[in-house]
Amino acid sequence: MADSADDMADRAGDAVDGQALDEVVRFTSDLIRIDTTNRGGGDCRERPAAEYVAERLAEAGLEPVLLERTPGRTNVVARVEGTDPDAAALLVHGHLDVVPAEPADWTRHPFSGEVADGVVWGRGAVDMKNMDAMVLAAVRQWARSGVRPRRDLVLAFTADEEASAIDGAGFLADHHPGLFEGCTEGISESGAFTFHAGGGMRVYPVAAGERGTAWLKLTAEGRAGHGSKVNRANAVSRLAAAVARIGEHRWPVRLTDTVRAALTELAALHGIEARLDAPDFDVDTLLSKLGPSAALVEPTVRNSANPTMLEAGYKVNVIPGNAVAHVDGRVVPGGEAEFRTTMDRLTGPDVTWAYDHGEVALQAPVDSPAYAAMKAALQHFDPGGHVVPYCMSGGTDAKQFSRLGITGYGFSPLKLPEGFDYQALFHGVDECVPVEALHFGVRVLDHFLRSVEG
Repeated sequence: MADSADDMADRAGDAVDGQALDEVVRFTSDLIRIDTTNRGGGDCRERPAAEYVAERLAEAGLEPVLLERTPGRTNVVARVEGTDPDAAALLVHGHLDVVPAEPADWTRHPFSGEVADGVVWGRGAVDMKNMDAMVLAAVRQWARSGVRPRRDLVLAFTADEEASAIDGAGFLADHHPGLFEGCTEGISESGAFTFHAGGGMRVYPVAAGERGTAWLKLTAEGRAGHGSKVNRANAVSRLAAAVARIGEHRWPVRLTDTVRAALTELAALHGIEARLDAPDFDVDTLLSKLGPSAALVEPTVRNSANPTMLEAGYKVNVIPGNAVAHVDGRVVPGGEAEFRTTMDRLTGPDVTWAYDHGEVALQAPVDSPAYAAMKAALQHFDPGGHVVPYCMSGGTDAKQFSRLGITGYGFSPLKLPEGFDYQALFHGVDECVPVEALHFGVRVLDHFLRSVEG
């Protein structure tokens, strides 16, 4: 029988105690039970979860501060003093809000936090109250054992990540930058999870980049009139044509440094020679050979723009004077100018477009001491795993913290069983996380945070 993560950790001289393993499960469950649904437009209240987090931190001897731009939209920040005053500080951040969940669609209630069959169930189990719980369990373990990390750690538990971050990381970066003094790098969600690549191969993708966010509003103006009349200035037709062009557009390949590294390392793991600089290199051909691993890279080799919402008219026999559409655009690092000129061309002369919300694309070095420490921590607890860099197709609060010069990585470690579709559970139905994955995560996180140089 295969060794469990608990057995492997025991042999490795794991520094995490049984109380921390119990707490990471309990904290995940407790935070899930605090409904912090973010419906957008300011409709969310994170304060109860923030108070829960602050209380757990205070019990560990820390001095958390609660900060709000809007009443009820609460952020928590605390600093853990390191042993090396000359080392740069490290930011560890996680958000407290979650996307909506419809209880009727779920097997178990999405805010039950039920622990059953070795799994913690509920909204936020992977996005990302599990990571919040790992951080709390780790720092409380240190307080009990008298351990301190080498680097100062700034812990930030944020509001509003699932919308604009205006009440969360954006507010903190813009109005409380002093809390993050000395931070050069940060870690957060969407990386270091087990990705089963076929043939028993376990890959741990660490996020070293994010595509930029370009949420757009398209507006078509036309001539209002009766639905039975000829109308060559129909706003709905004009908008529909622009939306169709956007939806059908094939964006050109734009390989960033992070994506090139991901393709090179994944190809090597699959025994494929990847000559990315060859004149005849075709990224789609390479992706077709990577099997399941292609899913880690395919969304990030190009810009993208997906129409998502349409608004027009009020009566079937009335041609409206205007029509509106919304598009979810994502932009690879360095692809911003191409995105704008392409949208100008695709929308055409009769449709205008503007950003509803935009955020920068990010890249982080994969030859840094921080990345090396992440890789070492993962392989310490799963020696058979393969750590590779990748670029997130979406984005995180790392975008806001990048305004402070903080380089962001996605590193929320979980060892997951084969068949567990981690990525599908983000914003999905029946979100859950195995207890053993949480145990693995807090061990890896503890190892990394205590060993990382800066």
